[in-house]
Amino acid sequence: MSEEQQSQGSAGSLALAVALYTVARLALVVVLAAIIWGIGKLAGVDVPILVAAVFGVLIALPLGMVVFKSLRLRVNEQIAAVDEQRRRRHDDLQTRLRGSGS
Repeated sequence: MSEEQQSQGSAGSLALAVALYTVARLALVVVLAAIIWGIGKLAGVDVPILVAAVFGVLIALPLGMVVFKSLRLRVNEQIAAVDEQRRRRHDDLQTRLRGSGS
């Protein structure tokens, strides 16, 4: 596998990991908002959807960091891998440019 194919593979897996993490976090917000809205209905209180969504976001922010820790760590590892490949390509290019300029 060439370095370019490896780079595209890493970028693709990074995009997939970020998309999966984003969908999981959004789903958590939706579930929490639905729970808040449902509890309000059971208690006989009319909770506006927007208010339930805002509280869902506020609760999901710290909860998602804990619940989806493995997804977050995978995203961080993929970012580090892509960054390392980019740094290696940059260093290689700088080395070739210095060599041809002499």
